[in-house]
Amino acid sequence: MSSSNKQATNGGFSLVELLIAMAITMALMTAASTLLANALRVRSRENQKSDALADTQRALNIMSREIANAGFNLSGNGIVAADSTANRLRIRGNLNRFDYDLSVTSTSRESVQDSGEDITYFINQADNTKYLARHDLYGTGSTVLANRIDSMNIHYFDQKVTYTALPGGDDITSVSALEVTDKTTANYIVIAVSVTLDAVGTPGSPGYQPPYSVLLCSDITLRNTELWGY
Repeated sequence: MSSSNKQATNGGFSLVELLIAMAITMALMTAASTLLANALRVRSRENQKSDALADTQRALNIMSREIANAGFNLSGNGIVAADSTANRLRIRGNLNRFDYDLSVTSTSRESVQDSGEDITYFINQADNTKYLARHDLYGTGSTVLANRIDSMNIHYFDQKVTYTALPGGDDITSVSALEVTDKTTANYIVIAVSVTLDAVGTPGSPGYQPPYSVLLCSDITLRNTELWGY
């Protein structure tokens, strides 16, 4: 009687198959890592954009509120013409004139030498950025209102105006009236602040972010002056 020997075989992958699988896995991991890195760059850039815009808008809100009160209990509009330019603004006002709290002295009520009554706004150049600063002559000194500012342009008018503000521009255009040469006669102010974020990376490379620029504007009526033609 004859018998045949059957050899048992074990299933598995050959070395070539393992190498191919490893190569495919590495390629997929590389692609996934690249996509994740690009997504993180975009998210970081959007966070920077949101922070810059929020800071600038908050700064404009503070400026608008304080500038609108310029000239309170003064004979003029509160603008110190000698210290005010197209990029700098100094305002004054006797804000506590009718504050009869016991902590406010009569001398303080009659003078313009208290906190918040003599304010200057200006752009300060620092390392790789510009700051929008506020200087309180009789109060807290200089503070930063916003950073990553590209430019600030201040326009002085004797009446309300209309204009065009292009999103990527650095100043208003097509203004409906001429600016006043004597800033002490201004009744209406327009502030245009440009915020620019530089490009990230090289054009055409993965994760490249183009430069981004936006123009924010604030229209301010000096409420303590007469505004004709409003």
